[in-house]
Amino acid sequence: MTSPLIGWLKHLSRICGFDTADSFPPGHAHARTRWNAAYFDIASDVKADEMERRICEAIGNTPLVFAHITAPTPRMQRALLGVIESRLRHNHGKEAAQFAALLIKSYQSPHTAEALPGLRRAIDSTRDDEAPARVRALLEFLNSMQSPYDVIEMRP
Repeated sequence: MTSPLIGWLKHLSRICGFDTADSFPPGHAHARTRWNAAYFDIASDVKADEMERRICEAIGNTPLVFAHITAPTPRMQRALLGVIESRLRHNHGKEAAQFAALLIKSYQSPHTAEALPGLRRAIDSTRDDEAPARVRALLEFLNSMQSPYDVIEMRP
């Protein structure tokens, strides 16, 4: 008897926004994406698009929070790619490499959707290499693309 009651109370709490969200709502296209709620203070009643927008904004402001996301959406990855591009443009290669390493780590999950065509293949092709070599290969891949950072987002 208590199990259905607890389940109903959890559902009600989520709908009313009393919880802090750590994932998209059930049934969302990126339902496997998870984040540490302590780093992203997002009420559970916020719409999924707004959740994603807030997380992307947080990545743009504090890129290291990307480390606290599992299976990031393509939009979240593009936010990090924008930061990487900015750091490279301003000759902050060490920071760009650190963020590239975060992107590589995110692709350990098979549920991470590819943000750019060929990105997963480029990352997987260096799986047996040391971390610095993997980062260099990823940055070379991104640099070889026509304009990997200027991706226009399409809404479904």
